[in-house]
Amino acid sequence: MSESTLSHSEIVHIKVNDAQMRENLKTAMHTLQTNRLNLIENKYHDWQGLRDKARGIKNRALSSLHDRVVEFEKNATRNGIKVHFASSDTDACQIIYQIMMENNVDRILKGKSMASEEIGLNHFLEKKGLVATESDLGELILQLNNEPPVHIVVPAIHRNRYEVGQIFHDKLNAPLESDIEKLNGIARNHLRSQFKTLKMGLSGANFGISKEGAIWLIENEGNGRMCTTAPDIHVAIMGIEKIVETFDDAATLVHLLTPSATGQFIPTYNNIITSPRKNGDKDGPKQVHIVIFDHNRSSMLTHDDFYEALRCIRCGACMNFCPVYDKIGGHSYRTTYPGPIGEVISPNLFGIDKTGDVLSFCSQCGRCSEVCPVKIPLANLIRRLRSYKVGQGAQHITGQENIKISKGQNFSFKIYKKIATNGSLWRSSLSKAYTFKFIVDNFGESLPVLKNWAQYKKLPSINGVFDKRVQEIEGVSYE
Repeated sequence: MSESTLSHSEIVHIKVNDAQMRENLKTAMHTLQTNRLNLIENKYHDWQGLRDKARGIKNRALSSLHDRVVEFEKNATRNGIKVHFASSDTDACQIIYQIMMENNVDRILKGKSMASEEIGLNHFLEKKGLVATESDLGELILQLNNEPPVHIVVPAIHRNRYEVGQIFHDKLNAPLESDIEKLNGIARNHLRSQFKTLKMGLSGANFGISKEGAIWLIENEGNGRMCTTAPDIHVAIMGIEKIVETFDDAATLVHLLTPSATGQFIPTYNNIITSPRKNGDKDGPKQVHIVIFDHNRSSMLTHDDFYEALRCIRCGACMNFCPVYDKIGGHSYRTTYPGPIGEVISPNLFGIDKTGDVLSFCSQCGRCSEVCPVKIPLANLIRRLRSYKVGQGAQHITGQENIKISKGQNFSFKIYKKIATNGSLWRSSLSKAYTFKFIVDNFGESLPVLKNWAQYKKLPSINGVFDKRVQEIEGVSYE
């Protein structure tokens, strides 16, 4: 059975019992955590101050986003770049398809782009009879194995070198190898002929700089530079929230992004693109197109509860430190953006009715909020989204109108709210905790609302501690 047809609970059970995947993730996550912590300790004098500065940069850009977008379009157009605007994911795909048709292009080579994953570009082009080939090593591995990314920075981190060797052997008819250099060589040879005949390349964009009309891309493999300089046509795609005002602003964010993502002090490649090829240039595309898309980001921006999530610089640190993510993996989320940031932005972008189940993948430990380089209060935002999922949100959120809350669930939450906001009722309920535990332990799996929780969890032992606490609150000596 395909994982796409499974429920969240079914796929989680499969992933939790996938010992190899869990071992791969555990090893990788701990390495990324250690690299980040060591780098911050040894290379940065004021990491927290840099986080505060970055938070301010993103907040200023978001608070003036309309002006930043207009300024970016004006300056990019002056530089010779063609700027396109897309409201939805389908609009963005259609624009890229139209560029391909106008230039008689039937295949493109892609650098790493989560934006293209978000809009479903590969599948869109495939239905049109066109080909989009991934050139990022992790993305190539997944494309060969017909898998979506498991992580926004290191998309194939759940696969070890032996598994990758088997994939190359099965899909590329390559010798069965496990040596990392030889595996890189296989991928390089597979892609090199395609780079030589490449007419159109596609990339994402880490940042857009409005005062310059330029985009900034960072990467570690060099494939991104090939996709943006080797072809005659380069198309970049980015969400509106990627735009900041100045190069200094973008540089500050880069100094946070790379350490947070992989524990590197600087990225291997910084690609700053300001225009198409000019007279006298020895390389570079003759056409540069930038597709700026919204896809419900404007709704997030005007939302009092969730606008802060647009500060995200896609570093993946929240995933690297999440105790839930490294147990179930990114595929369990069944959305483009997994992990804590995915739990916040996926319901906003794709609809809480379609992706709201991921809100249960959070223990509220707060690690994600602690490590986020731009100080997004992720744990708090996830908690707020849970209230929207049960119909208690203060504003509208994408897909909210399609949520159906059972009468039993709605009644239970109303009763709980009444008890939890009344001191006498709360103390009285605590004094009955032992009775409640007996009911849950013995009948919980058949009770409405509680049954899904009781199937997998047990209440702690209760032996007088609640009665003691109630008496202390009421001023009665336990002795």
